[in-house]
Order: sequence, then C-alpha cells, then structure tokens
Amino acid sequence: MNTAQQYSEYLMPVAALSAEPVAIVSGKGRTLKAADGKEYLDCFAGISVVNAGHGHPKIVEAARKQMEELVHCCSYVYQVPAVGRLAEKLAGITPGGLKKSFFGNSGAEAIEGAMRLAKQATGRKELVALGYSFHGRTVGTLSVTGNRGRKQGAGPYLSGVAFAPTPYCYRCPLKLEPGTCDLACAHAMTGVLRQQTGGDVAAFLAEPLLGEGGILVPPDGYFKTAVSILKEDGALFICDEVQTGFGRTGRFFAIEHYGVEPDILAMAKGIANGFPLGAFIAREPVCDAMKPGDHLSTFGGNPVSCAAAVANIEVLQEEKLVENAAVRGEELMARLRPLAEKSKLVGDVRGKGLMIGLELVKDKKSKEPAAAETKSLRASLREQGILVGSGGPFGNVLRLQPPLSITAAECDRVASALEKTLA
Repeated sequence: MNTAQQYSEYLMPVAALSAEPVAIVSGKGRTLKAADGKEYLDCFAGISVVNAGHGHPKIVEAARKQMEELVHCCSYVYQVPAVGRLAEKLAGITPGGLKKSFFGNSGAEAIEGAMRLAKQATGRKELVALGYSFHGRTVGTLSVTGNRGRKQGAGPYLSGVAFAPTPYCYRCPLKLEPGTCDLACAHAMTGVLRQQTGGDVAAFLAEPLLGEGGILVPPDGYFKTAVSILKEDGALFICDEVQTGFGRTGRFFAIEHYGVEPDILAMAKGIANGFPLGAFIAREPVCDAMKPGDHLSTFGGNPVSCAAAVANIEVLQEEKLVENAAVRGEELMARLRPLAEKSKLVGDVRGKGLMIGLELVKDKKSKEPAAAETKSLRASLREQGILVGSGGPFGNVLRLQPPLSITAAECDRVASALEKTLA
C-alpha cells in the first residue's frame, strides 16, 4: 500500500485527504519534498509550528544530544536540567512579569491548565471568551471555543462560559464600521459581564490574533479596553499564544502589539519547532495558586522537546527571525493589499508579520463567502509548488504562515503566484 491508501484504510477520517493529497517525506528550511520527488515552498509551516524552518541543524542537534542522554523520566517526579533551562528562558522572553511555567504536550493542555490556574488563583469559576475563537479540541477547550464548525458533535459542554462579540472588523457583529465604531466590540464586554455571567468570572481568554477564526486582527486599543473592563470586575487575562507566539507576528508574542500584559500566557506550536510541547506561564502570585498534587502531566516537560525548545529560542534570537518575520510580512502585505481592490474574489487582506489571511468572497457587496474558490486557489498554488492553508468560520480564508526564515525572493514568488492565479 502507498501512503494515501494507508491513510484511507487505517487512519480515522478526521481530515479530508483531498485537502492536501501530498505525501511528504522530508523537509529542509522552507522546502518540503514529496514522495514523488516534487518540492514545495512551505507557506503553512505545519500550522504555524516550524517557525525556525524544517530540520534546523542546531535544534536537531540539541534534540539528538538530549536523546542520547535521557528521553524520559517524568520531569515532575525528578528534576531535569533541560526543563529548568527552558523555564528560565521563557521567563526572560515573555512579556510583563510572567515567571513560572507548567509544561504539557499540546496547546489544548496548556489552555486547560491555564483555565484551572485562573480559577484557583481567583476562587472564581466562570470564563469569558470570544466568538469565532478556537482554543483546542478537548471538552474543556471546546467549551470556550466560539466556533460552531469546531464544536459540532462533541457536546454537551461545560457551563459558566460567556462569549463576547468578535473583533472581526470585516464582518462586524455589531454592524458598525471600523474607524467610527469607538471600539464598540470591546466596550460590549460590560454588557457581557452583566447579562451573561453571575459575577464570578475568573478570566478572560483570548487569542491576540484569531488564527482558526480566519486570521482576525483586533483593532488597536481593543485589548486595553476589553481587559481593563474585565480587570475592574476582578478577572484575570489569559492570553492564548498557541498559534501566534514565538515570532509569528513580528514580535516574540503577539500581545506585545497591543501593550497589554497577560496574567497567564499559554503557548505551544512554535515553542519547539515541531517537537510536541505545550506550556503556560503566569505572573506572581497567580503562578503560586497551584499546590503539589493539583496538576501533573506524565509526558509534560519531555527532556527532548525542552532541549529542542531552548535551541529554538536561541535560533529565533541569533538569526533575528522575529525581525525577519516583521519585514517579510510587511513586504507581503504591501503586495497583497492591492488585491482587495483589483481582484473580484478578494474581500479583505489582513494580518501581522507572517500570519496573513486573504478572505475570499463571491460578491464584494454581500460578502458571500467563497469557500469553493478558496479550496480551488489552494489547489492551484499547490500545483505551482506552494503549500498554503485555509480556514475561517466560513472556510473562505487563505492562510499564509510560512517559516519565519522565508526570504524576500520567496515572498515575491508567493505574491506573484497569487496575483497571477487570482487574475
């Protein structure tokens, strides 16, 4: 059997095999090689994971060295040097006074732990999240996910969750216009607290940019306003940087664009450049709310993943990949923004750094989602040797999230292919 037959026969059908009918056998830098020998420019980075690029030698060597010394002993039973080094690194690069970390295996685990910590630190039990948000696929994280497409078939969900209006400027839920709305979606938080909660909110949980929501970029001032309202009510702010962290948006963490300091920050994906790892970090005294026995993970803080994560952070800093993401992102956006005027299909172009979304519509006035056209455009780019993502609540957002090491020439190749195909 070939790989496609094995997937069809022996793997649960949770993914549409027609989405990317490519069997990848190796990767180097920004290039992925398929079983048939064809090479692709990777502009999705394993869903925003391999920020330093595929097979970076320093990260691979750090993992190899750690594997030869110790693969597992449970870092919550024994003290492991690689785990301590990573915890110290995270305290140094995360914004504000975030200090102590907990390590798990995934983004969903990081969010689950962050929610539990917020409840224990405040003595409160309710949560506020955003519409069109996505925080994971466990029952707990789906309970705070505001995306119908992700939630179908997995309920009933946890109670005590309120949802605030999504800062989705292209499709404003309040039917207002950007620039003249006075951040109405942020001010609506007051009504959410008064009408949807029992006054027992432990935390506001939000992504700085909503990734699975379609690369939604909250307007400047949104978080300062919304978080201040929650703080006045006694709630903490949990920032979900699972997809946006580790340089993706041109800052080490995307919340830095908004001048707000989280009480708890969750991360995964780009933390170890492909090695499975998730974490949440909190400021004092919030981080001390959990006591021995309150939380644990058998595989959390795996030495190999932690060693890779330390090397990954060093690569991002030494090779100035965060700065490169900011520059290359601006170059790409400058090329792509005019498509919203030139192309009949492109309704909106948005993003920060190398987290860019093109929302496709059948009609500019009605904004009817063009999901089929998005799928077709993704296939066309694949035929041209460029792999991109797609998503959003209507399946009509083309997602560009390449490794942060992408070059100006490669960005030009992507932009030219998009311009040509859309024309």
